[in-house]
Amino acid sequence: MKKLILSTTALALTAGLAMAETVRMGTEGAYPPYNFINDAGEVDGFERELGDELCTRAELTCEWVTNEWDSIIPNLVSGNYDTIIAGMSITAERDEVIDFTQNYTQPDPSGYLALMGADVDVKGGILAAQTGTIQAAHIAASGATLVEFATPEETIAAVRSGEADAVLADDAYLRPFAAENDDLTMLAETELLGGGVGMGVRESDGELKAKFDAAIQSMKDDGTLNALLAKWEIGPGF
Repeated sequence: MKKLILSTTALALTAGLAMAETVRMGTEGAYPPYNFINDAGEVDGFERELGDELCTRAELTCEWVTNEWDSIIPNLVSGNYDTIIAGMSITAERDEVIDFTQNYTQPDPSGYLALMGADVDVKGGILAAQTGTIQAAHIAASGATLVEFATPEETIAAVRSGEADAVLADDAYLRPFAAENDDLTMLAETELLGGGVGMGVRESDGELKAKFDAAIQSMKDDGTLNALLAKWEIGPGF
């Protein structure tokens, strides 16, 4: 899914968890259905349900912390929270800075959202994406013109304003906008990017990683992860 463009200064940050009694779960809170803030002001969505269940199975006490996407890895590394559970795809570039658990989603197609009736050239047009995502990296390498925005909502607004021909993001994020708005539509083209989504942890926190790996595997084995993916309409199951 998303891919941060990391600075060399961020790469140098280090911190240790030391297996604190409370594990702080870092998320963005702005990317439904993976994670969002509900009307009660609480973190909600697929990853909230998943994270709470993983913490129960791992016998950990967890609390939720929100952080803007563009600094979510540096703030993990510097110790502001202990995991990232924020729709983050496992990539080789990120794996140089942090460790990942095994994936809890399969690679999910990214789709293009455009204005109804628009003639969009996804190879040479002007395409919007959230800053630091694998979708932004794909556009930049494709020959199309990339316009980046700090939040996913701003990418939709750019399509409506005519600043971008289409937005590229996770299909599970974009499709509800097309279903609920007569002026927007999903294009036929899709892109399969990334290696599935996993939890990010600091490289020094091998014990914590192992606990979450075992919990994810147990959810795969008993079918509860597939049920949760189906509930939130996120990609294929395992």
